[in-house]
Amino acid sequence: MSVRLDKWLWAARFFKTRTLAQAAIEGGKVHLNGSRTKPGHAIGEGAVLEIRAGLELYEVEVVALADKRGPASVARGLYRETEESRERRERDALARKAAAMATPVREGKPDRYQRRRIQKLLKTKSW
Repeated sequence: MSVRLDKWLWAARFFKTRTLAQAAIEGGKVHLNGSRTKPGHAIGEGAVLEIRAGLELYEVEVVALADKRGPASVARGLYRETEESRERRERDALARKAAAMATPVREGKPDRYQRRRIQKLLKTKSW
């Protein structure tokens, strides 16, 4: 038995709709066994997929096939993610979180009192 790649990605809940799955495949964000493919390509058990969904990069092996979308618990059973992929995703998530914490928080626009002090400072400065 084989299933269309876009249907499987939708059933495994990597994408919310089949249209989004098709667009990702056509855009080169999904690789089957290391190469680009088409949405209608038939996949079987044992296929290796590299899926870029948002900022996440998944490397999964197809364990089971499904052409209908079911509960998330069933969808997780359709694939097995490699350990390297899981560790890389966790490491990247921590790096993104650390980068977000390092950026200074902007307080917003100055209020009228701050703005007047800035204007006064600029008038008195001789550049």
